[in-house]
Amino acid sequence: MKNSKEEKITEVCVDNIYKLNGRVPLTKAIPFGLQHVLAMFVANLAPVLIVCSAALIQGTQNHLSSAEVTQLLQCAMFAAGIGTCLQLYPIWKIGSKLPIVMGVSFTFLGSLLIICTNPKLGYEGMVGAVIAGGIFEGLVGLSARYWKRFLTPVVSACVVIAIGLSLLSVGMDSWGGGTGVSDFGAWYHLFVGSFTLIVCLVSRYLLKGVYKNLNILVGLIFGYLLSVIFTVAKIAPMIDFSGITKTIQEVGVFSLPKLVFFTGHTPIFDLGAFFTIAIVFLVSAAETTGATTAVCTGALDRDIKIEELQGSLAVDGFSSAISGCFGCLPLTSFSQNVGLVTMTKVINRFTILMGALILILASLFPPLGAFFNSLPQSVLGGCTVMMFGSIMYEGIKMLKQCKFDDRTMIIVSLAFCIGVGLTQTSGNFFAAFPKAVGDVFNGNAVAGVFVVSLILSLVLPKKKEQEELS
Repeated sequence: MKNSKEEKITEVCVDNIYKLNGRVPLTKAIPFGLQHVLAMFVANLAPVLIVCSAALIQGTQNHLSSAEVTQLLQCAMFAAGIGTCLQLYPIWKIGSKLPIVMGVSFTFLGSLLIICTNPKLGYEGMVGAVIAGGIFEGLVGLSARYWKRFLTPVVSACVVIAIGLSLLSVGMDSWGGGTGVSDFGAWYHLFVGSFTLIVCLVSRYLLKGVYKNLNILVGLIFGYLLSVIFTVAKIAPMIDFSGITKTIQEVGVFSLPKLVFFTGHTPIFDLGAFFTIAIVFLVSAAETTGATTAVCTGALDRDIKIEELQGSLAVDGFSSAISGCFGCLPLTSFSQNVGLVTMTKVINRFTILMGALILILASLFPPLGAFFNSLPQSVLGGCTVMMFGSIMYEGIKMLKQCKFDDRTMIIVSLAFCIGVGLTQTSGNFFAAFPKAVGDVFNGNAVAGVFVVSLILSLVLPKKKEQEELS
C-alpha cells in the first residue's frame, strides 16, 4: 500500500502541500516556494563570489572582470533552478522525484581555489574540471544499485548528523553578520538575528493551518524590514542597496545566462585538475546521500529507495556538469532546504517547483537577484539555526534505528572523533600529504566522518564472539 503522502492527487487542494504529488493553489505554492529560495539564496551565491573573484584567466595574472562575475552569479541561479527542476521532475533516470533543492556547494571551495589560482589552469581549467567531475559523479550515481549495500544505516546516520554539525557554525557565522566582515558580532547583527528567530518561533505557534509552516518566510520578511529601518534611520548599516544599481549598470535589467563556450573562456580539460576535484565529488555524493536519506526518513517517514538515491546522485553530478557549461561551480543538494522540509513537512513537488521557477526568473532579471542577495546575513542566521539543528535531529533519529552494540559504538565514536576532530586541530593534520587531501578533510567534517564510518563498517566483524570466562 502506498504511503498516503505519495499518492497521486488530481484535484487542486491546499492540503496537498503535505503530500509529495498533487497541485496546490498558486496563492499558497508561490509563498512556500519563495521560502525555499530565500533560505538558500545567499549561500548559493557566496561560493561563486569567493572562487570567481580569486580566479585567474588561464596563462595570465588577470582576474575576471566585475561584469563577468556578476553574470556568473546570474548563471548560478539559473543552474540551481534547472537542477532543482530535474530533482523534482526527472528526465529518464536523472532525478529523484523528491523535494530536494539544488544549489552551489561550499564543499568544493578549497579544491576549486587550488585549480583556478594556478596560472597554468586558471578559471578555464577549473570549469573543465567541474564539467568532467560532474559527469563522473553522474555516472557513479547511475550505478548506485551496485554499491548502495556498502552504505549501511549507521554510515548514513553518521553522515546526516555530520551534515547538521558542520552547518551549525555556518548558521552562527551568519547570525554574527557573516564570515570575514569587520563588524562581526556587532550588537545590531545579534539583535536583528535574535528578532528574526523570535518571529520565526512566535509565528510557528500563532499561525494556523498551513500558514504556520511559512514561519521562516515571515521571519525573513520581518527581519529584512527591521534591517531596512536600521539602515534608513542610520542606526546601523545593515543593507547595501547600491548592489542593485551596480547590477543594472553592468548587466542590465534583462539578461540571458551565457554558456561558457561563447564567453571567450573556453574550458580546458586537465587530468590533474580532474583528479584534484574527483575525490571531492565523491564527498559531495556522500552528502547528497545523507541529505536524500534525511528527506525520506524525516519528511516521508520511510526508507530511501534505490531509484531515488540513484536519481538524486545523478542530478548532483550531471547538474554540476550543466553548471560548469555555464562557467559556474558544482551543485549539490542544499542542506538548508532539507532542514526546511523536515521541519515543516511541506514536501509537495509542485510547490517547490515554484521556488525553482523563481530562481530561474531571478537569473533572467539580474536586479531581482541582486535584491534577494541584499538579504542581511544576520537575518538569514536567525532563520537557519533551527533548520540546521533539525538535520542533526533527523540523523539522531536514524541512528536510533540502528542496533546499539559494541560495533556501532566503535563506528560512531571513531567516525566523529576523527572526522570532526580533524576540523578542530590547531594545524594542518595532513601537512605531509598533498594539499588537496588537507583541503578535503581538514575543512569538511562530513568527508572525514563518511570515510571513517564507511571503512569501519566494512572491516569490523558484524558479530563479535564473546569469549567464555573459565
